[in-house]
Amino acid sequence: MSEESADQRWARLKKRFDSIDGDGDGFITHAEFREHFPHLPAEAIGALDTEADADGDGRISFEEFARLTSLDA
Repeated sequence: MSEESADQRWARLKKRFDSIDGDGDGFITHAEFREHFPHLPAEAIGALDTEADADGDGRISFEEFARLTSLDA
């Protein structure tokens, strides 16, 4: 079984990010998370501010999303 290359992983993350970023502005908002994950508890979405929103602007950039998802890797 071959491992995924860094470029393939980056492309897969970007595709996943873009699927959540409903308006295509390059950021994921709480509203977009709620729309994409309607059964996710409000506390989980609120925890994104602590875990992912590094600059505290209330949105998740692709770079922040990539850092967050790399915790699973």
